[in-house]
Order: sequence, then C-alpha cells, then structure tokens
Amino acid sequence: MAQKPSIPKGTRDFSPTEVVKRNYIMNTIKSCFTTYGFQPIETPSFENSETLMGKYGEEGDRLIFKILNSGDFLRKVDDAVYAEKDSRKFTAKISEKALRYDLTVPFARYVVQNQNDITFPFKRYQMQPVWRADRPQKGRFREFYQCDADVVGSRSLWQEIELVQLYDAVFSKLNLKGTVIKLNNRKVLSGIAEVIGAEDKLIDFTVALDKLDKIGEEGVKTEMLSKGISENAIAKVQPLFEAKGTASEKLSLLKELLASSETGLKGVSELEFITDTVSELGLQTAFLEIDVTLARGLNYYTGAIFEVSAPKEVNMGSIGGGGRYDDLTGIFGLKDVSGVGISFGLDRIYLVLEELGLFPDTVSENTKVLFINFGEKEALYAMQAITKLRQEGIAAELYPDAAKMGKQMGYADKRAIPFTVLAGENEMNSQSFTLKNMKSGEQQTLDFGALRGVLK
Repeated sequence: MAQKPSIPKGTRDFSPTEVVKRNYIMNTIKSCFTTYGFQPIETPSFENSETLMGKYGEEGDRLIFKILNSGDFLRKVDDAVYAEKDSRKFTAKISEKALRYDLTVPFARYVVQNQNDITFPFKRYQMQPVWRADRPQKGRFREFYQCDADVVGSRSLWQEIELVQLYDAVFSKLNLKGTVIKLNNRKVLSGIAEVIGAEDKLIDFTVALDKLDKIGEEGVKTEMLSKGISENAIAKVQPLFEAKGTASEKLSLLKELLASSETGLKGVSELEFITDTVSELGLQTAFLEIDVTLARGLNYYTGAIFEVSAPKEVNMGSIGGGGRYDDLTGIFGLKDVSGVGISFGLDRIYLVLEELGLFPDTVSENTKVLFINFGEKEALYAMQAITKLRQEGIAAELYPDAAKMGKQMGYADKRAIPFTVLAGENEMNSQSFTLKNMKSGEQQTLDFGALRGVLK
C-alpha cells in the first residue's frame, strides 16, 4: 500500500476559500502601499549564504534553512573538518545557499546591486514568502508571507510618521479596530545599556528583553544573568518593567533614567517627535503607544522600532513590526544609506480576521452562475451565452457533463454558486434562459439582455 502523503511541519496547503481570503488581505495591503507611493519589487526565494548569515544575530542564524549544494556535496569536506565536528564549518562546506529569512536583508542587497538605477529616496514594497526553522505553533509557521514597505535614502522622521499612518490605514480598511502600534527606539536601549554599564552586552540585553512576552520578567532577568549582565545592572532597569501611564509619563521616566546618556536622550527626542506629531495628525482606528521594553532582537535596527498587537479579544502575538536601520546596506559595501520599514504578518492577520468574523461575505464569491448541461446542442447554446457573460466580467460556468439534474444542482449548491441557468430545448426555441435563484428557489424565464442585467 502506498504511504499516505504529508507536508512538512510548519507548512500548509490552502483551499480555494482560504486563498481568496488571503488575496483579500494582500490586495488591501497592496492598495494602501500604492496609495502611499511605494513601488513593487521581488527577489529570489533563496540567496547566497553569506548574504543572510550574520545579519540576524546568533538566534536568527540558527533559524535559517540551508540548501545543500547540488551533486556530491561531501567531496569538498576533508577529514580534519569531519574530525572537528563543528557544524558551522561543516555547513559552510556543503551549503552555499539558503532560503531567505526575511525580506529586509535581500532588499538591502538589491539596493546595493541596483544603486545606479534607483531614485533615492526609494520606496519599495514586497509581498513574498519567507522561511524560518522555528518551532511551529499557533500563528507561527516555518513558511509564511511577509508584506513589507521600506524607504531607503532618507533619515527624516517623517518616514516613521508615514509608516504609523500606513499601519492605521491598512487595519482601518480591514475593519480591524483596536490594534496597538507599540513604539520604542534602539538608541534608548543602547543608552540604557550604557548607563547600567553593560554596553558590551547590548545584543544580549536586547535579545533577552525581546522575549518578555514569551518568558516573563523573571525569565528575562535569568537570561540576562546567564549572559553575564550583573544583578546590579539588572536592578537599574527595574523601572522599565514597571513603566505605565501616558506617552509623556513614559518619556519623562526615560529622560530621568537616561540623563547621562547622549545617545539615549537622542532616542527619547525621536520618540517625542513621532508621538507628538501622530497625536496632532490623528489615527483612524489604531492606537500608538510607547513600550519601553520593546526590543525586537534583530541586530540591524538603530532607531525607531515598531510592533503591532492584535485587538485584546484575540490571543495572538504581534501582527506586524519593523524599524529604522541606519546602515543596513553598509554590510554590502554601500555606506550611510539610512532606511526604515515595516512588515505585515499576513498569516496572523488572517487568523485574527477569521476569529473576529471580519471577512466580508463578498470575499468568498466565486462563480456567479452555473449553466446546466442538457447535451451537446444545449451546451453549445449555453456556451454562446457564457462567452458573452464572461466578456461582461460575469463569472459563469458550464457543467462539463450532461449528468443528472440533481447532481448538477448539488454541485452548484456545494460550490455556493448563487444562480443556475436551465437552457434546454424549449429555451433554445424561444431564445430564452430560465434563471434559478439557488437561495430562494425562485425561477424566471428571461431573454439574454434581461439575464445579463440580473447577473450584473
């Protein structure tokens, strides 16, 4: 007996209904990207390993899917490398390519390679799948889509303002009310590491802090201790864990905590500008709040960092995130090109909309009318009408076989096709069509013009 087929953990098949709903989300996001002046690009699904490795921190590197070299990939591995049992050295010998981990680093590579053809500031959007060797769980997959918008070539904080508005515009169009756009600044985190005497542990500090939602305050402190951050230093950041209140109250706390750090105070100033300006411009449905513990453990962020939380009624992690990176292209040789970008988590947004029942009924509409097949002559008559309807943009089908009426009607019912047309010998003789409303059961005989009018 043949073994039952399966798919890898953390991946999914999508039914027609699911694909239609996903397209609804992507089309909504794409329309907002376009309205805000972003241009589309696409990059390969896999990159050279050196393009990706070392850009996401130690934890990120472990989650990158490596692709084995083609052919006899073990031939280049000598006995000394075998004997060392060092997976990093061994992997470098047998794998030169990897699936992309996100869209930001490939975008930086794209900018460097195409810098002479790009008009700066360059606003791009990209909607493609990425892969991470993460542990699958609700809302976390190994293959998933990212929908990114980035601007490179400008240090202006007006870009951050615009990206907050973009988040708000998309979630408003999706009728997803109550989303919270959390905001912090990596300069603030750098300043905190400076004032507690842990500058050399900045990456360990931010990676641990980034896990606050997953492992809690005590878990974060335990990880910091394990990375060599002293108890005295951790005690100094206790006010971060207890910070509450309005944006101005949190900013006051940060100003006091970072009084001796020029870098930290610059970060506070940037946060102040963004929150004050957004407050003056107003948002439609989202809320902007400062989260002093927001870290986002990716090494390349240098300024503002964003994370979007779903409405409180839904138990879901972040549904979007991003931030400012002042020199991401520098890793590929193009210095001093600042950028800022955000990402929408398509798969999680889907789960949130599904749980809250926010997909419009019209999203699932497919074929509008099914013509019943009574035989070859009748099928030709039906196809002539179907051809004209399709030219008018009306989705119409002919049942392919002259099967029993019950089977054809059952097919239309299961497909949730709202109308069927009976076009038999009587209808052919009178050049008419009998239209049946599948929901009400009502039937009416119409000429083609009237039929087209009803279906329109």
